[in-house]
Amino acid sequence: MDFQVLGPVEARKGGVRIALSGSKVHTVLASLLLARGRVVSDDRLSSMLWGWEPPATAGAQIYTYMSRLRKLLGADVEIDRRPPGYVLRAPHSTIDLLEFEQLDREGRTALGRGRHREASTLLSRALGLWRGAALGNVTEYLAGAELARLEELRLHALESRVEADLELGRHEQLTAELAGLVAEFPLREKLRAQLMTAFFRCGQQADALHTYHEGRKVLDEQLGIEPGEALGATYQAVLVGSLGARSRSVTPLRTAVSAAYADGDSGDLYESSPATLPPDIEDFIGREEELAALCGQLAESRKGGGPRALLVTGMAGVGKTALAVRAAHRSAGHFPDGQLFAELAHPDGRPKRLEEVLTVLLNALGAPVEGTGRGAGIDELIRRYRTRTAGRRLLVVLDGAVDSRELDLLLPGSAAAAVLITGRARLTRVTQARTTVLTPFGRDTSYELLAAGVGRRRLLAEPEATNAVLASCAGLPLAVRIAASRLAARSHWPVSWLASRLAEPEHRLRELSYGGLELRRSLLPSLRQLPGPAGRTLVRLAGIGTEPFPAQRAARHLAEPESAAEESLEHLVDAALLDICGVDRLGRPLYRFHELVLLFAESLASAHRERERSAAAS
Repeated sequence: MDFQVLGPVEARKGGVRIALSGSKVHTVLASLLLARGRVVSDDRLSSMLWGWEPPATAGAQIYTYMSRLRKLLGADVEIDRRPPGYVLRAPHSTIDLLEFEQLDREGRTALGRGRHREASTLLSRALGLWRGAALGNVTEYLAGAELARLEELRLHALESRVEADLELGRHEQLTAELAGLVAEFPLREKLRAQLMTAFFRCGQQADALHTYHEGRKVLDEQLGIEPGEALGATYQAVLVGSLGARSRSVTPLRTAVSAAYADGDSGDLYESSPATLPPDIEDFIGREEELAALCGQLAESRKGGGPRALLVTGMAGVGKTALAVRAAHRSAGHFPDGQLFAELAHPDGRPKRLEEVLTVLLNALGAPVEGTGRGAGIDELIRRYRTRTAGRRLLVVLDGAVDSRELDLLLPGSAAAAVLITGRARLTRVTQARTTVLTPFGRDTSYELLAAGVGRRRLLAEPEATNAVLASCAGLPLAVRIAASRLAARSHWPVSWLASRLAEPEHRLRELSYGGLELRRSLLPSLRQLPGPAGRTLVRLAGIGTEPFPAQRAARHLAEPESAAEESLEHLVDAALLDICGVDRLGRPLYRFHELVLLFAESLASAHRERERSAAAS
């Protein structure tokens, strides 16, 4: 089955289009496809179908649409009822959006490595999958919720393809296309800068300057702002005539800035600006919605209209740092005065002293501190940090926050700066913060992540073993990466070999370890951060299973008052070792353990029983 959402929503089998009638059915199918294997709740479906005024029979109508889709799509596609909604699984199907994203990732990687011809080819193939405006035959409610995000993905790919073509000297072929794009998207500064570059390289300097002044007027009239760094740097580069020579070692923006300001203090803008982010992950998979939201919030922060602090939370191994680093790299252009990175915890989960963190940040800012800050008091270090960051357009990534008591002291002394914080605990005391909570991947995204490391052909050869490996990893990105690393390192071993080793629950945590990656070790810091009673509660609840349960059931299982059980459960929620997944009929919260957390708890319980037996024997 082939699904298409990059244009009118369609389903094809063997190349033949399946007749899906009406915008409602197309909307339901698109909502399920866009969820990427996650459950789409009844409330979400209702709002996408009818907006704020669903009919009284909404539930029955949704059930009818699902039944109709099952009949039309056949046995190759599973649409299951999974409270509080529905989930679509089509493991042997293709979705044009996923193919687009894969080609886009590969194209951007090639572009970043200077392989411009390959990048242009890959990105052109990605853009060729679009058959017009995405979601062309769905309700206005779904289009309003999803279309802007999808269009942003297309425009980013388009800008990257144009960048590759400019590096290949195709400026003459690009001028007409770019002129049309700038007319269609007059506020898109990167497209305007690219048109200026193409005009200049065609010998049309006057047209390049006119394009800039026209853009400056539009930005002022519609948004009340001046052109940003990229457009302003391109303008300066046109004035000094430095856009003709293309550099293959730096990005066009860096080339333009350094050339435009070569005779002034700003000539070292990028060289003197700290950039201590870890390398971006090349095979970054999933999290498109969260990434787009974070990048949008960072852009707002840069303009002074958004939150100064953004929090990314979730259980160990869910990919918080990877998302934060990807968002920071993607948003670096909004923070030209530097991007900083500091770890807030030691590898074993113990929080670092504030002096240690400030020392790392001040050293990166060019204000070195002797030793680890012992030569200066904490107040002096904070003063230096605030002074050094005052007025600067900085992005600071703080990784692994344990609690929020001192995080406000690490906010830069500039309204144009932003802080991106990751942590397992729910942080509640950071000024003007906005939180993104990460949950495990759905099956399809996990498959894409595994395929990125192992190869799709190898997985297609053993579909049952692949499904078993994915089931054992339970959607946790770290577990999937470990499984992919083990299979990639043993290319002659079948997938079924790993599937059989992961099949035994008591051995699974041990098997999910390779090289420097170890699932059990990543979970230990969460345990160490718990109060003693909550840690013992985790061990004692090892046998409660993965189904949702209220505090009342936990109290019976623990043989203790409900209030005491609920307090421990809330500590486990705060440490991201337990989820709140809804409420029961009486309005009481329902809790649920992730499968791998329960295995971790069982391993702790087994170790405790072994110690007791050893003590008794001695």
